[in-house]
Amino acid sequence: MTDQVQSVESLSKKPEEPKIITNLRRIKRKIMVMSGKGGVGKSTIAANLAAGLALRGYKVGLLDCDIHGPTIPTIFGVESEKPSVDERGIIPVQTISNLAVMSIGFLLENKDSPVIWRGPAKMGAIKQFLEEVYWGELDFLIIDLPPGTGDEPLSVAQLIPNCDGSVIVTTPQDVALISVRKSINFSGKLDVPVIGLVDNMNGLVCPHCGELINVFGEGGVEKASEDFEIPVLAKLPIEPKVAEMEDKGTIMQGLDHGTEWQKNFDFVVEAVEKTL
Repeated sequence: MTDQVQSVESLSKKPEEPKIITNLRRIKRKIMVMSGKGGVGKSTIAANLAAGLALRGYKVGLLDCDIHGPTIPTIFGVESEKPSVDERGIIPVQTISNLAVMSIGFLLENKDSPVIWRGPAKMGAIKQFLEEVYWGELDFLIIDLPPGTGDEPLSVAQLIPNCDGSVIVTTPQDVALISVRKSINFSGKLDVPVIGLVDNMNGLVCPHCGELINVFGEGGVEKASEDFEIPVLAKLPIEPKVAEMEDKGTIMQGLDHGTEWQKNFDFVVEAVEKTL
């Protein structure tokens, strides 16, 4: 009889909720920034997107999931900071009051230390970030994925419950566009809606005459947009000021620099803002 009572009690208990779901419950929107290949400015887009949303008054978190090439601490000028730990979990590094960031870069001995890890170690670190970093109440969590469609992007996409969308970054040259089409299909297979494409490094504005020089060609991003019926959120020219701010870690101080790049990037921020 006792065994029967215990059996009934065990059936009546609800299964324990996964820790990741519990930890991310207070986040309204989870947005992945991804690219099919490296070198297209994905982390630049993720950092500026998080900063742009924060400057509009939203509470934002930025999670750098690029284990081998973490650049987010450098972009925000917080390389020397360390996350703290309390009873709630790992406390991410604050840049301004409503923008917190977390990266493996904060945990390295120095910025030149390589992360020589195999797949299981990387997956463990990403899972720990999702389970144990205490973000608190957020409007947006921006997730900077490593390039490609391998272990890290797949793990994040599978671990995060109901990811609200992805922003896919590419450049105009054909070799990048081959990869971006794979990223679009990757999002589709994982039921992550694609908010739109960002055509980065879309030409260079001549400093003398103001004419746009198409360094990497043109037309390929529009073709991908038409084929997959996904909007192009912005065409961003090569902008030296953006690179200068990132190198100096002054992205928050100089974001509103009035350039053509910034004017176009506002459309990316607005598209993600509309997901609310």
